[in-house]
Amino acid sequence: MARLKARGLLLEPENLRRAKLARKRRRKPRYATKMPREYRVEAPGDLVQVDTLRVSLLPNEQGFHFSAWDRVTRLVGMKAYKRQTSTAAANFLFHLRTKFPFPRKAIQINGGSEFMDQFEETCRRAEILLFQNPPGQPERNGGVERSNRTHREEFYEVQDVSLNLEEHNQQLARYEYDHNYIRPHWALELKTAIEYYVQWKKIHKAKVSPMS
Repeated sequence: MARLKARGLLLEPENLRRAKLARKRRRKPRYATKMPREYRVEAPGDLVQVDTLRVSLLPNEQGFHFSAWDRVTRLVGMKAYKRQTSTAAANFLFHLRTKFPFPRKAIQINGGSEFMDQFEETCRRAEILLFQNPPGQPERNGGVERSNRTHREEFYEVQDVSLNLEEHNQQLARYEYDHNYIRPHWALELKTAIEYYVQWKKIHKAKVSPMS
């Protein structure tokens, strides 16, 4: 059939050809791009890794845990949803505005349909860069991947997580607060994530302030 098509002896029906052309015209170019090698991560918010974690609360009851991890400060943000959709992912992006005390300059994701459509459009409108890792390279999102493993081991496998979504997120908020404001981190010289951010902000302010 391929040879016949190539020779022009087998033609597609006109209605099918028009439908394919219409789909191509409607298809928008992806906003997500591969992170350039020259992209530098120096300040909080320069690169926030985002991922999802599927959790089984009961044999027939699943939830989806959205996580964010800032590469500089190790601050985390999280929220649970009933569905793993681009609508939920876009909502999670707005949720991070209340959790991170700095703007998100760039988001880094692995492949996943939840990070397309509305999520991409939200990033575009907010002028947030969106970097998608190449297929088969989840290690590029290693920070949030390790963070998700900790959440599973220290939250979902230990706590009696409520099946009520609102109560579930209240429990997550308390766990998140402990991670960001109370727990010291070896990678941050035994400072909490928020202490490290405050210190970084003071040092950065001193560097950019004009000399008296």
